[in-house]
Amino acid sequence: FCEALGTLVLVLAVLSFASPSFPIPREGTADLAVKVGLGSVGAIQVALIVFSIGLSLGGTTGYAINPVRDLGPRLAHALLPIRDKRDSDWGYAAIPVFGPIAGAVAAVCLYKLMNSWTR
Repeated sequence: FCEALGTLVLVLAVLSFASPSFPIPREGTADLAVKVGLGSVGAIQVALIVFSIGLSLGGTTGYAINPVRDLGPRLAHALLPIRDKRDSDWGYAAIPVFGPIAGAVAAVCLYKLMNSWTR
């Protein structure tokens, strides 16, 4: 659950930060959308979101908000000849892979729903 929730928060924040625009109402004309952005400084916002997701949800599973972050090391652990290694726990492998995918899909649906309310 925390993988899906963390990815939902991350993707929703990135979509909200990506291209913010504010409508300016004018009489007699169509509303103009003024784009407001921070340029490359906008990466700080995303970094702070990832940091806060790590602080709040990282204790349970290590906040695998990226499926490759769990799948890559698990695959390497299964394939590499490591001395005295334990099981790669493939029974749990689907959760850090499909949880973030479900969270990202839910975030996009929620973002589109929120944008439909403002228009």
